[in-house]
Amino acid sequence: MTSSLTVYATGLLTGLGLIIAIGAQNAYLLRQGLRRAPVVPLIIFCTLADMVLAGLAVLGVGAVVAAWPPFLDAARWGGGLFVIGYGVHAAWRALHPGEALTAEGGGVASVRRSLATMAALTFLNPHVYLDVTLIGSIANSFGTDGRWVYWAGMVTGSALWFTSLGLGARRLAPLFARPRSWQLLDALIAVVMVSIGLGLILGG
Repeated sequence: MTSSLTVYATGLLTGLGLIIAIGAQNAYLLRQGLRRAPVVPLIIFCTLADMVLAGLAVLGVGAVVAAWPPFLDAARWGGGLFVIGYGVHAAWRALHPGEALTAEGGGVASVRRSLATMAALTFLNPHVYLDVTLIGSIANSFGTDGRWVYWAGMVTGSALWFTSLGLGARRLAPLFARPRSWQLLDALIAVVMVSIGLGLILGG
């Protein structure tokens, strides 16, 4: 019988493996952290989103999503176009440098905008729902009790990663005190976002 610690560690490693790869969420959180914008709300949002999605996966919702292709098609096109649009905007910033490392501001409006952007990057990505199907299959292989231990490990992995990325980005602040550094970062973000968007649209 698999021990609870082993199941928890499996969930932790699975969670980290699914989110550490460079993606739209990570690129956006990294940029906000480098700008010294409020990242704690974004970290909390990303962690809670993963918590809810992983919980739905454990409850078997992934099977329902997989059985409804129109939902995935809508998410694929909507998410693909949104991410491409964000990538184009990042490319425009790269071609028009001049931004130094300054605080974005902690007003309610800016936090709401960043949360809305992160929500779109999270829930318009059909890969998220495919991951839900995968997570559900793995979690339920551990039985009724073990699946929630696995879920706890996944949530821990998400919290650790997003906290490290969002708060750790500020340690790179001296490097991004020059506009040239922002230009290179935005160029990289543009490539990542457009590639992800095209992959979503053409991959269907």
